[in-house]
Amino acid sequence: MKDDKKIPKSWTASTKSIRAVQVIFELEQAESRALRIKAIELDLSPSDYIRDIVGLPRKKPVRPRLSISLSGEDYDILAKRYNLQPDEKAKIRACIKQELIDNHKE
Repeated sequence: MKDDKKIPKSWTASTKSIRAVQVIFELEQAESRALRIKAIELDLSPSDYIRDIVGLPRKKPVRPRLSISLSGEDYDILAKRYNLQPDEKAKIRACIKQELIDNHKE
């Protein structure tokens, strides 16, 4: 990324993020669980909680999100579950979101 003239302006804000490297820590299951629970109790993401512990500034707050990675096979399974076509990805995501909300109310 030496020549910013070749990068579209809409991408320049992302260049810092592109240089960031994700670091993974392998902890015992109990330790990992305890850290995740403490983060939730503090209404933080695990990564923000880790940044607090090691004295790094947190990134700008973003709206809270949950994520899941879905493969083509996953979309096939979910399409059957929700009586949709696998290419109806937005509708499948909406069904998942509603199911998460409904499940949380129980």
